Amino acid sequence: MSAVRLLLLSLLCALFVSLCHGACSEVDSDTEAVAGKGFKLGCISCKMRPEVEASATVDWYFKAKGEADYAHIYNYNEEGPHIVDERFEDRVDWNGSKRSQDIQDASIYVFNVTFNDSGTYRCFFHRLLTYEFYEYQTVVSKLVHLKVVAKATRGTASIVSEVMMYVSIIGLQAWLYIEMVYCFRKISAAGEEAIRESANAEYLAIASESKDNCAGVQVAE
Repeated sequence: MSAVRLLLLSLLCALFVSLCHGACSEVDSDTEAVAGKGFKLGCISCKMRPEVEASATVDWYFKAKGEADYAHIYNYNEEGPHIVDERFEDRVDWNGSKRSQDIQDASIYVFNVTFNDSGTYRCFFHRLLTYEFYEYQTVVSKLVHLKVVAKATRGTASIVSEVMMYVSIIGLQAWLYIEMVYCFRKISAAGEEAIRESANAEYLAIASESKDNCAGVQVAE
């Protein structure tokens, strides 16, 4: 029984480590870009249940200052990236999840930002969750209000966003470390218990054999 318990604890620790390695943290995008420079439009949507298999496609829309409607500017799916709006031709690169259809980071990078890029950006995650007996479609959207300036003036929101990102990363690492220590202690305790039980069983077997030998000698006399 102890050996089975030890194996189960090992499997649970391995599962926990694998899930924590794939941990996702939603961080808001920066909102101020400098004209003539590059800028990352951040868009992250984490799954509520990391163990569920999923696939996703992404669409980005842009509404310039003074305009009433959004224009479709970018799409990313299993076939790769597609720039839809000619205003962003050769100026946008995918900066999100790579080598996976399970997209949780849909960030894009805009080269050579201009003042005309000021406005509101909206990204959509079209996510298909695959369960054992059915599939479920979800749509998640995020907004980024971008302001293009001539010179960088790092605002409070940008600083807070970066600080929160590092706090989230450190918190996840600390949680992982604590849980790993807990798991290893459990495994160690289970291993020691298994050794004690094995030693006790061996001692009882020897004692029983000695008793039988003594009984045999008495009968012979």
